[in-house]
Formats: sequence, C-alpha cells, structure tokens
Amino acid sequence: MTRRARVVRLATAGPQDTAPLAAAIDRGEIDPATIVAIVGKTEGNGCVNDFTRGYATLALKLLLAERLGCPPAGIESRVAIVMSGGTEGGLSPHLLVFCREPAPAAAAGPRLAIGIGLTRAFRPEEIGRAAQIEATAEAVRTAMTDAGIALPGDVHFVQIKCPLLTKERIEEAARRGATTATADTYHSMALSRGASALGVALAMGEIAQAPEDAVCRDWSLHSGVASTSAGVELLRNEIVVLGNAPGWGGDLMIDHDVMADAIDASAARRALQRLGVTEAGVVAVLAKAEASPSGTIRGRRHTMLDDSDIHSTRHARALVGGVLAGVIGDTMLYVSGGAEHQGPPGGGPVAIIAKV
Repeated sequence: MTRRARVVRLATAGPQDTAPLAAAIDRGEIDPATIVAIVGKTEGNGCVNDFTRGYATLALKLLLAERLGCPPAGIESRVAIVMSGGTEGGLSPHLLVFCREPAPAAAAGPRLAIGIGLTRAFRPEEIGRAAQIEATAEAVRTAMTDAGIALPGDVHFVQIKCPLLTKERIEEAARRGATTATADTYHSMALSRGASALGVALAMGEIAQAPEDAVCRDWSLHSGVASTSAGVELLRNEIVVLGNAPGWGGDLMIDHDVMADAIDASAARRALQRLGVTEAGVVAVLAKAEASPSGTIRGRRHTMLDDSDIHSTRHARALVGGVLAGVIGDTMLYVSGGAEHQGPPGGGPVAIIAKV
C-alpha cells in the first residue's frame, strides 16, 4: 500500500493542552489511527526536574487512548512521543503531529518518509555507555526500514527521546552493585544525549566505531542528522527517522544542513534553496543548539557557560531560536538544547520540512 506522510503543526496553551489536537481529530483533519509520532516543545526548564515533558506526554497518551479505544499503555507501542522542554526567548510551544496515511499513488519523485524505532528499556548503569550506543544504532536501522529508506544519505533528521539518571535510579543500581556513568543527574542528560547521537552516527556510517570512552569527550565524532533530547519520563530511546524515499505520496519533502555555530543562518537558507521553497512553504523546522564549548563564537567571547543563574542550554535555545526565526519568519520552531555529538562543537543540524 502506498503511504503519504503528513505533518500538522499545532500551537499549545500549556503542557496539558491537547485541545488543538482533539479539535483537529474532531474535524477530520487528523485520523488518530494514522499518528505515528508527536514531537513538541513545552515551556519547562529543559532540566532534570522539568516535569512539563512527562505532563504533556501523559496528556497526549490519555487523549489518544480515548480516541483509539485502547489503554494508555497501548499508545507506547504505536506512537513515539518526543517532548522537549525549554521555550526560551521567542520560541513558541507547539506540537508536530506526524501521520502516515494511505495514498492513492506514489509521487513522481521521493517524498517525506517517516520511520519509528524503539529500543528496550535501559538499566541505569547502561545510560551513556556502549549498551545505549549499540541499541540506538540498531533501532535507527529498524526505523529506516520502517520508513522504506534504503540509503543513509536519504536520512535528513533522526529525532530521539532518551532517558536520564535520577538519584533514585542511581541508588537502585548501587543496591545491585552496579555503577552508573555519573552520579551527577544533570550530566547524565548530556551523556545520554551523546551516546544516543553516536548511535545515530554509527547507523548512518558517519563514524566507523563509537567507543564508550568517546561519549562527551571526543568531539570529533558526531552526526550531522542526530537530534537527541533527554527526559525523566522514560527509560528507553524513542526514535523518529525522517528522510525522503521513493514510493511515498504527498507533497512534503525534507532537507537539512549543519549549522557550524549558533549564528549560522546560512545553513537554513541552503536547505530552503535545495527544497526550492520560500519560508511560506515551510511546514516544520527542527534544530539543535548548544553553547560553544570554546567560550567564543567567531572569535567573540560569550558568557553562556559562565552563567550560574541560567544554564547554557537555555541560553543556546534562545539564541538559535532567534537566528532561525529571522530566516523562517516564524517562532514556532522545534529547537532542542544540548548538542553533544550532534554536529560540530557549538553547532548542530537544522532540518526543514516543506511543501514542494
């Protein structure tokens, strides 16, 4: 059966706000049975204690369970839900609803393809280590197959929601005689994001190997399509692969580029140019952001890493969000902070989905 991908962008009034999705379902714009992934931004702090991600995820599961007539636990096996906290600056909270629908015929050329992959649940001592890298690589390959994407070069964005360590999880491992990769819960977010990104790089053939001791140490190893976001609300990696593939219908395509630094607006412009669209044709923008670890941007000193009041990931989201909003002309952008092994240090991938 021929499939087509649809992406519906919905503004939200808060983490619990599922009314826009419910309304889209009620008016027939979205068939809930076709939803395979929901990616969104919430206005939490994006840190370990950001419960807006879990709150939003639960609200979405309850709505979908009601509309699909299944228990909330049943949603976990059919819909990947990736909520990213932090809408600093002008970033606008929203949901991106990804659907796979039947299509009467395939398009003349490649079109947006969506694939989903899930790892097993990780033990606390596996987070940020080889087990997470290897399981992620395998799940990414599974998601490519699910999308019908044969070549890594046709993959333009791999969005992953990954777990983090809490004190409770660290203590549970210790009681079993296991040692976690770190005792710092905030640093565990970086390690989980980094290990997940290296798993993507491995699956894409961007690197030949991903040794465990390279996580958050060897910055020469990175992926140009990985976007990973850590949260307390899960223990496995949930993976959404986005690319272009033949055999799909519809009018959407995706392209990406890699921002060399936080103000590299030209990366987004190049992606728009290759898609052959203006900002009016943009359906969604997904990007990564981080404060340059060198402490400078194009030779100019920044203070994001020295601010003890506001973490650097929050500064970075606001900065990159502003830069991309200036290019796209819209603040409803998915910009995720913490780009360990996701693009070069201080930079990160940016992907654009557009009607062509």
